[in-house]
Amino acid sequence: MSQWTSRSQQTARIHPHQYSARPRAPRPIDGGPRWPESHERGCETNRNGTAYTLAHAGKQVRFGPVVFWIAVGTVVIMAAWSIASATYLAFRDDVLRTLITRQAEQQFAYEDRIAELRAQIDRTTSRQLLDQEQFEQKLDELLRRQSLLESRATALGSGTDPATTGSIRPGAKPSEPATGSQRSDRGRQSSIGAALSRLEAALDRVEHRQALAVSQMQDRYENRVRQIRGALAQLGLKAQATAPASGGPFVPVKLASEDQAFGRALLRVNLARADANALSTTLLKVPLRKPMAGDIDESSPFGIRTDPIVHEAAMHTGIDFRGDTGDPIRATAAGTVTIAGWSGGYGKMVEIDHGNGLATRYGHLSEIDVAIGDTVRAGSIVGKLGSTGRSTGPHLHYEVRVKGEAVDPQRFLDAGERLFGG
Repeated sequence: MSQWTSRSQQTARIHPHQYSARPRAPRPIDGGPRWPESHERGCETNRNGTAYTLAHAGKQVRFGPVVFWIAVGTVVIMAAWSIASATYLAFRDDVLRTLITRQAEQQFAYEDRIAELRAQIDRTTSRQLLDQEQFEQKLDELLRRQSLLESRATALGSGTDPATTGSIRPGAKPSEPATGSQRSDRGRQSSIGAALSRLEAALDRVEHRQALAVSQMQDRYENRVRQIRGALAQLGLKAQATAPASGGPFVPVKLASEDQAFGRALLRVNLARADANALSTTLLKVPLRKPMAGDIDESSPFGIRTDPIVHEAAMHTGIDFRGDTGDPIRATAAGTVTIAGWSGGYGKMVEIDHGNGLATRYGHLSEIDVAIGDTVRAGSIVGKLGSTGRSTGPHLHYEVRVKGEAVDPQRFLDAGERLFGG
């Protein structure tokens, strides 16, 4: 059996044969009980704790305190390691299952995240494709509207002045605004969308201006037709909006299916313009203009008066306009010359047939500048003012006849003032 004893390093070394007899244990103080024998055979430690001795079979091994505590620590560590190993072996399956479960959860979480990211990418791609398709459809629609508005401008006959009908430059296409590499897709889509919105607003304004122009044109032509019809009705003449020598097969008008509203409005404008042009052509042969240029001096009106020669009541069938000899006399409407020469009390006279039973006479001329059968236009010079025939001084005797009956020329002159503003 081994025996541990400790002594102070300051104690003198004892020869081995001195340990042949077992040392006695010190007696307790005050006659107390003896130490157990097992303790006597155990480890005896010097209270100074400076050295440790291991005795076995008569042999002793001394340990310093550092070596002793290293050995004790090693034993403690090995014991702890043994306990931990035993615990691990006892609970290894649970630990492994926990680790595997945690790893599986992390893997599933990663897979779910990856699937979510893929779905997000798919949604983003689909949204981008949808946005692109919508942008392309919007662009096609705007280009179609632009082409339609340009055709409207051409139909309105204002190709030389785009501002009149609101047309825009042909071939103009909305361009994508410049974007840097740092901008996101959302920013680019927003910029393109803003550009398309601006173009759409511009086309809306153009369309509004064109519709307004068509409406104004229609109102203008219709007002012109009403004025002409009213003037002719006051003169007792029948308005003829249809040319007397016209015809042909009936071909109905076909409106474009994509622009029915504008087509109908433009059709109404064309009809009103055709009526206005026809009535204006009719007015060319109605004596509504003055026979002399500038301000003219009326010396004798139409109606009953005292004859300037015999000084008796007489019917004056025209209006006398005072002037200087040689002043040019002009036709008050288009027509054909039927009389050009001397005619009794008229002296030198020109008569013009305007059609529809209308005729005008120009008397007391000093000179005649047309011949029978000549076709004259409104405003053409037919002669010079004079005092030939039954006259007391240089003046023009002007008559208007309807179906051979003399009527008051002033009615026609007043109608001309209203229609032409002088």
